[in-house]
Amino acid sequence: MTCIDRRDLGLLALRVGTGAVLAAHGTQKLFGWFGGGGLDNTAKAMESMGFEPGRRSAIAAGLGETGGGALLALGLATPAAGAAAACTMAGAVAVHAPAGFFSQSGGFEYPAFLGFTAAAIGVTGAGRYSLDHATCHVLDRPWVVATAFIGGALATAAVIAPRMRRKRGEEPSEAG
Repeated sequence: MTCIDRRDLGLLALRVGTGAVLAAHGTQKLFGWFGGGGLDNTAKAMESMGFEPGRRSAIAAGLGETGGGALLALGLATPAAGAAAACTMAGAVAVHAPAGFFSQSGGFEYPAFLGFTAAAIGVTGAGRYSLDHATCHVLDRPWVVATAFIGGALATAAVIAPRMRRKRGEEPSEAG
């Protein structure tokens, strides 16, 4: 008889809950599901917030949330999933930062919490009740963790930096 490990059950609950929330938010952006605006409205909103081109930014945010969330929920490629979701949420934190910390005033509390949770799962791993475990951790190696988070951080910086330069009144360089 196999003992059920409470830590693995806890990771399963955390992964599925966090992944489902992220995926739901992403599908709002991409498809308009769950009362979301869909891709066209999300693209317009992204442009109004200084993310240009808006459509590309909307697709990146939607895919980061939907894909990262779905993979987290499944426990598949967990480091990459955690990095994708965490870095997408870092972009959302940048958007909400001017409103302060708390969500009730439009602040970054909620995306920060989702981002930290996704990052923690990505670093910790999915646990025994996951597709990573079932596939002998083929996509869950230490080098994948480092590569995923470094790549995600660079991609996030590339998206946020031009917006920040525009907000400061600087012209973006030809490279970015």
